[in-house]
Amino acid sequence: MTADVSVPAPHPQRDDPHELRRVITRPMLIFFILGDILGAGIYSLTGQVGAEVGGAIWASFLVAFVLAFLTAFAYMELVTKYPQAAGGALYCDRAYQIKFLSFLVTFAIMASGVTSASFAATRVGGRYFSGLTGVEHPPTILIGTLAILLVAAVNFWGVAESIKVNIAITCVELAGLLFVIGVGASVLAQGSGDPAAAFTFSGQGFGVVTGIMAGAATAFYAFLGFEDSVNLAEETKEPSRDFPPAMITGLLAAAVVYLLVAFTAAMVVPLDVLTTSSGPLLEVVKIGAPDLPVSQIFSAVSMVAVSNTMLINMLMASRLLYGMARRDVLPRPFAVLSNRRTPWIAIAFTTALSILLMATVSDLTDLSDTTVLLLTAVFLLVNIAALVLRRDHVPHRHFRAPTVIPALGAIVSAVFLLPFVREAGIYLLAFWLLLGGVALWALNRLVVRRLPPRDGSAAAPPPA
Repeated sequence: MTADVSVPAPHPQRDDPHELRRVITRPMLIFFILGDILGAGIYSLTGQVGAEVGGAIWASFLVAFVLAFLTAFAYMELVTKYPQAAGGALYCDRAYQIKFLSFLVTFAIMASGVTSASFAATRVGGRYFSGLTGVEHPPTILIGTLAILLVAAVNFWGVAESIKVNIAITCVELAGLLFVIGVGASVLAQGSGDPAAAFTFSGQGFGVVTGIMAGAATAFYAFLGFEDSVNLAEETKEPSRDFPPAMITGLLAAAVVYLLVAFTAAMVVPLDVLTTSSGPLLEVVKIGAPDLPVSQIFSAVSMVAVSNTMLINMLMASRLLYGMARRDVLPRPFAVLSNRRTPWIAIAFTTALSILLMATVSDLTDLSDTTVLLLTAVFLLVNIAALVLRRDHVPHRHFRAPTVIPALGAIVSAVFLLPFVREAGIYLLAFWLLLGGVALWALNRLVVRRLPPRDGSAAAPPPA
């Protein structure tokens, strides 16, 4: 970690009703990142990754972790340099200074959060709900809609309360994953299972590489929590000090758990069963511990874990809209705060969009892949932005990544955007989402031109 100068980063101490509240500590931030990562991805996508790569699911998760870890260094540098809400959209706005591009990045990140939450909501009403209630064909959309509305209520309640809920849920979901790992260890100790299955790749030659990459593109959804966290910079007490250790701790801890769970799932569950289940880890429990009456309990734990992904993604999306509305990149009403100092219009908008996506997208599994595609494009821009903004000096200490790491992050991100990594339908869905963003941008430009300039009050963008 290096510093431009020795002046500490500014952290507003006043209790301004027009500002977000700084209530998030370093431990809370670690739990936020860990809880977001240990959510819907591993509980829902293990089978889908196996369909791409074969039994070597861990290999795709490892590649996905490398991309996340490289890009995290760019985010650590930029969030400590510009500790403000809006994250990647803010960094691109500063680096490229093209309002249209800033808007598209904002919309892409917001859409990625909403599509992620929508996908997670469908998993709440899927195989895990069946495992809990015994209902074979639950009303997935209805249950998902109720879950999204509950998340919106917690989000509106306040960020401190939301983070406390996140901490409680993180403990639950971590316990569930550790139980799955314990089941795997028990199976190995009994001489059962098929450890060789975890080292079986689909295809041959270059097909192995494409399989790993396609699996990693899906698995990357499970590592997106670090990006969500930077949108809470204005609600973190010491962002310039707390983000680097929190991100590294959260990512490394999650990676270890994921690799162990991926190995366990491939070893215990036949691949054809794993790839067709919307609750793959429940299959591990049912096969690896058939004599234990834990299926219902684990289903409940899994539903709670998936709900945590919804909560964190909706938190991120609403704060992103708030932060960029303050820079006139988005319509100003998104920056309006409730009496609980939460961006209630942004919360209402993202909630409605999430429900709309669930109701209109026919193949709900495409939502997770679309999330990854949108964010991978953003990561390419953010890694480059970290290098571009090296010429912009700020009067406080901040983290500085080795130059080679953002460069590698940009290269890897570009590779993950290539067409052979995912199906054409994913690109089409992302295109339609962005086209809707372009229409919203045009509407916003018409409105902003008719508004008077900001007066420099609390609604104006905060200083760097």
